[in-house]
Amino acid sequence: MGVKTGLMIVWVALAVTACAAVSSGPPAGQHHSPAKRASASPTPQATLAAQGPNGKPVIGVARSYWTGYFTTTFTEPAHIGPDNRQLPARKLLTQIWYPLAGRPAAATKPAPGPFPLLGFAPGFMQCAGPYSDMLKYWASAGYVVVAVDFPHADCRVGLAATESDLLNEPYDMSYDLTRVLKLSAGKRGILASLLDKREIGIAGQSDGGAVVAAILGNTCCTDQRVRAVAVESGNEWPPMAGQYFTAPTVPVLFSQGSADVINPPGCSVTMYLADQSVPRYYLDLFGASHTEPYWGVNGYEQVTARVTLAFMNRYVLGQQAEAAVMSKQGNVAGLAALYMNGGGGLARTYCNT
Repeated sequence: MGVKTGLMIVWVALAVTACAAVSSGPPAGQHHSPAKRASASPTPQATLAAQGPNGKPVIGVARSYWTGYFTTTFTEPAHIGPDNRQLPARKLLTQIWYPLAGRPAAATKPAPGPFPLLGFAPGFMQCAGPYSDMLKYWASAGYVVVAVDFPHADCRVGLAATESDLLNEPYDMSYDLTRVLKLSAGKRGILASLLDKREIGIAGQSDGGAVVAAILGNTCCTDQRVRAVAVESGNEWPPMAGQYFTAPTVPVLFSQGSADVINPPGCSVTMYLADQSVPRYYLDLFGASHTEPYWGVNGYEQVTARVTLAFMNRYVLGQQAEAAVMSKQGNVAGLAALYMNGGGGLARTYCNT
């Protein structure tokens, strides 16, 4: 077991003890039945905030939609992995939040699409549950949010979890996106005709951040369908098969707590400076730990959720005015600062990978 893996296991144990109310699975009252609708879940706010001039919800604006939720499991076929070893079939439990056509009820249908797709990769030994407030926030803005649980490193594996499987997880995520898009291309089911296959972004935190960083900038794993990437307290993963940042990338937002001891700021700064593409952003969260900006509802999480939504609106949806929204939401006195294109005076410091 590496030092980082040991730190993460200790961190997860402490976080679970301190945050027992935060489920590592789906929100309370919802089920893991594959491809079965679970009870719809409202956004944290009691009422919806945004309506367009015609009285309809607005894609890209938080709290425009009530949100529904369901799970499904995709079977990824056996294949040759990036290290040229044969991999058996892999089960990918997938949790999906989507916009509803009205107030939550058992018979409420999805809102009429098409909607942008936002894939999410949880951290080591995690499922989507701790991130659910942030994920529902994005779904309330008209995104279909798809979180994949990695089969050898999620919240169900326990001490058998291994970071060595990171090598295979970018492919897992791309495969998951493919299967969700296939459901949207069908004529039946919750996701039928719901997605715009041209509007895809991805985000990931911690080891999930390493997954999306590989899709962003490693020659092993690029997914040409992805238009924007949010790397949340992530890092480059040295065993990854290819090379990082040897070619231009799509727009990227790096977010990082300055007090993170699991993936120290040096990990995100290294990527931010190594990627020479424009535009790229760095959200510096002053004094934040490894998970505070992403778990539960707090000041750091609200900044991260809002800036990431504005970022996706700008570069997935093409809404140019959202660049100013990013700046406004990302520069908060005493809490956060947003830099771009190598600015910010950030120095490469220690990274534990």
